[in-house]
Amino acid sequence: MARPALGTLALLTANVLSLGALAFGLPQGGPAPAALPERAGDCFAEGAPLTVEEQRITQPLPGQDVPASVQFIEAGGFGPQVADLERRLCTVRDVRQASRAVQVVGTELWRTAVDRAQGRLQLGTIDRYDDRPLYWARTAMTRALREWVPSFPLTSLQRQALVRQLSYAGRGIDSVEFPDGEDVTRVLVSGFDTYSLDSSLRNSNPSGAAALQLDGRVVETEQGRVVVQAVMLPVNWSDFDQGIVEDAFGPWLVPEDHPEHAGSVDTIMTISQTGRGRMDIEKWAGGFRGGSPDNNRALNWGPISAAALWPQPQPSPQFIQTTLPYEAMIAAGTGPWPVRLNPGITEWPRGTFPDPASIRSAPDPSPGSRAASAPGGNYLSNESMYRTNRLRLGVGRDDLPGGHLHISALVYPEDPAALTSPAFEADRKAVVDQTVALVEAAGRAAQS
Repeated sequence: MARPALGTLALLTANVLSLGALAFGLPQGGPAPAALPERAGDCFAEGAPLTVEEQRITQPLPGQDVPASVQFIEAGGFGPQVADLERRLCTVRDVRQASRAVQVVGTELWRTAVDRAQGRLQLGTIDRYDDRPLYWARTAMTRALREWVPSFPLTSLQRQALVRQLSYAGRGIDSVEFPDGEDVTRVLVSGFDTYSLDSSLRNSNPSGAAALQLDGRVVETEQGRVVVQAVMLPVNWSDFDQGIVEDAFGPWLVPEDHPEHAGSVDTIMTISQTGRGRMDIEKWAGGFRGGSPDNNRALNWGPISAAALWPQPQPSPQFIQTTLPYEAMIAAGTGPWPVRLNPGITEWPRGTFPDPASIRSAPDPSPGSRAASAPGGNYLSNESMYRTNRLRLGVGRDDLPGGHLHISALVYPEDPAALTSPAFEADRKAVVDQTVALVEAAGRAAQS
């Protein structure tokens, strides 16, 4: 994931000054709120503290009155999914019923999104490769959970647990399932939500679109089957601090602690968006956050936090090198974009942290240095690679193929109010199809 542009000094200053109200709090400017469709039940009340992501639900695209979220949800055919959760919330009578309802609806949301993306379900009017309807539907659901007024006592901790449950289910984290058998090569990948939504509410993320195409994919080879499962990660520092990456990948790296799982995974790969016209296999992940704002406008600068409740090397490494079969991925001859191993890091030499004048770039880390940035940056894409591979090392799977793939950014329609166009859809499909081919190449290489 490319680091988002920080914009003008005024915008950055406003972000910093409002940190206390960023994740939950007052709207941070932008277009005036627009009307949302009527809810399916009458057990909701406005005024609940919402995340910045959830506040964007009411915002329209330039020159329009209908919120962008509503346009994407309806274009994807996910309106009934959102209404179903609202109806269920208005009928449950205790926390256990609420938890079951949230799990059912979240799981169905993910499965519907995957089936729609892969053409098994004809739903909506927008291109099936589009990742945005899922993002906005899930965000509308978490907003509904926060604004829900139940008929029974509900603590703030219980409500937050329901939000987390919906997020995990609606991201496919609870749906990962691999078949058993010695002839099965298991590949677990992740994509990301869309981001930089303050720049444009219509932003798409081809890594998320790729995850929807990859989930459940089976590739038959002479050596057996390559089975791919995928999850969708949020673009939020706080979710990473709370362990969502480890929760998604960890159970498949330590299957002895999870007997319900059919064997361990054979390859792990995180995927995100980078600059235009590039497909980069990152050589290194760095253990540092560079301070760019996330989807809730939160800023974070400093070392990547520890993996709570999961094994990790001690001390936590400054840099982790990829073990992906990058030579096989490059040799696979995918297109249209060139594929390369992306080297180079930025570091504080031994004993110089945090002196800003001492930061330097180098092809590879020097002994005793502190990480400042990896070749793929120091945003959440780098952190997804770092966390998955720190966990890989923590469980002693040093040789397991693991790493990060940065994929090409997209070119959007010239009209800033246009949701899509044939050229945009063709461009995204080309990026996603090449991503799928690269993941398949990594899976084949893991068989040898």
